[in-house]
Amino acid sequence: MAFSSRVGMIVRQNGQASLPSMLNSIRCLSSSKLFIGGLSWGTDDRSLKEAFSSFGEVVEARVITDRDTGRSRGFGFVNFASDDSASSALSAMDGQELNGRNIRVSYANERPSGPRSFNNNFGGEGNFGRGGDY
Repeated sequence: MAFSSRVGMIVRQNGQASLPSMLNSIRCLSSSKLFIGGLSWGTDDRSLKEAFSSFGEVVEARVITDRDTGRSRGFGFVNFASDDSASSALSAMDGQELNGRNIRVSYANERPSGPRSFNNNFGGEGNFGRGGDY
């Protein structure tokens, strides 16, 4: 029941959105990968996994680090073996304190595939989405 009401909400929000976009939104409803934001600098992969392991089997817990300095970027991801475990963890841990900071927990969105470029981000051929010749 809750799933069908969430699907209806997504369809209403997306209006004329493309089918792949709507399918991606629906796929996220049954996801076992969580985004964890607001992590303290002292949180590492091991402590992140320990914090979430009481909700079910954690397949992977990873704190994202800066490639140059190696320092935490303050967010990470937790993958669960089941969607139910992820859902339970999200409900219980969102807004809770972990290592002195209140964390934000949500379902992770997949990165868009393909190369990222300046033109892709601003809607056109370098004309900043204005259309016409400049």
